[in-house]
Amino acid sequence: MKSTVETLSPTRVRLAIEVPFVELEPSLKKAYREIGQQVQVPGFRRGKIPAAVIDQRVGRGTVLNEAVQEAIPQNILAAVREHDLKTLGRPEVEITEFNDGDSLNFTAEVDVRPELTLPDPATVEVTVDELQIDESEIDEQVKNLRERFATLKTVERAAAEGDYVQIDLNATVDGEDVPGGSASNISHEVGSKQLLPGLDEALVGLAAGDDTTFTTQLVGGDFAGRDAEVAVTVRTVKEKELPELDDDFAQMASEFDTIEELRADLREKVTRGKRVEQIYAARDKALEQLVAAAEVPAPEGVVREEVESRKQAMVDQLERIGASMEEYLAAEEKTEEQIDTELTEAATEGVKIQLLLDTLADAEDTQVSDDEFGHEIVHRAQRAGMAPQQYYDQLVRSGAAAAVFGDVRRGKALASVMEKIKIKDSAGNEVTLDALRAESEQAHDHDHEH
Repeated sequence: MKSTVETLSPTRVRLAIEVPFVELEPSLKKAYREIGQQVQVPGFRRGKIPAAVIDQRVGRGTVLNEAVQEAIPQNILAAVREHDLKTLGRPEVEITEFNDGDSLNFTAEVDVRPELTLPDPATVEVTVDELQIDESEIDEQVKNLRERFATLKTVERAAAEGDYVQIDLNATVDGEDVPGGSASNISHEVGSKQLLPGLDEALVGLAAGDDTTFTTQLVGGDFAGRDAEVAVTVRTVKEKELPELDDDFAQMASEFDTIEELRADLREKVTRGKRVEQIYAARDKALEQLVAAAEVPAPEGVVREEVESRKQAMVDQLERIGASMEEYLAAEEKTEEQIDTELTEAATEGVKIQLLLDTLADAEDTQVSDDEFGHEIVHRAQRAGMAPQQYYDQLVRSGAAAAVFGDVRRGKALASVMEKIKIKDSAGNEVTLDALRAESEQAHDHDHEH
């Protein structure tokens, strides 16, 4: 095999590869063997069919094509090693010349890692917002906690916003029952807009035993887009009773004896959350500075693949909740072109950051231990609701294990950057990583508890 490399841009090369016919022999033999296992010819045992008979049955061209498809990736790999290229993404292959018995000539265009000149992270300074906590934020936390411990009490009055009602519903179009359009004894919070458009407005003012009808537009089923008449009957009206804000509530809702201790704990949690936000903001700003200073280019092919992958993930996610891309676009009031532009911008930024962190990891010779890799596998398996070994086997089968390994290595490179940069808040105070360490230790303990 002979190969030459031509640089098309800082992030893309074209390999020209020539493979003598004699070097295709192993792939050709394998192609005959595999095709021989698949075809049936009377008088011959499966897998024992002579090459000449296979040529006659399926055609020599089919066998050659199979052999070439197997030989191309192997020869690309050999050429990449020979020229010591750091490739990214999938190569685009074009066969330039191939005849039976002659050399196979083809080109492979592939994105490569650009050579980057990295600034010293210790020279990077970022400013984040000053940490300020308003008493109203603690009030909001207390309110949410009270809501969780609220009780429902039946009342003999008309329903108002915020009440809970038990209702029966029945939808008809032109007097005909809508399939799946009736339900009995549903619990609904008035004003929550969780069910049909128009329902909340119809419920306000109705007491137990009252009924009414309202019109709503159906969004799914046989009558989608049509107006339906919905009859609603109220069975009961209940109001939400919030517990008194006293020491008894603190003891019921937390491990604390007094409301002051509970508020102090909530203040600490809010503070910790805001410190973590500061660190994340510093991370984003530092990466932005480093990417700009290193003038990181974005390989087009890799960005294209990343956009396709992100778009597919969006489609899958929408399908899981029973929606389509068209419905999502309508709800967001966006065109597909706008979504593509947003995805391309995000993917470009993501790819540039990956290249920067890979280069930093190389410069620092960052290693990933088996323990670190295993911890990431366990963490991802938990998120996916799978057993770690099953998750790992699936990664290996799909060829994605190396990508996860790369993510862990980049994570370590990023942690190293965060240790070196200088972070100040807008009031000039130094910000340290202590909050993030406390948060990650808590998360780690939480993982072990579960």
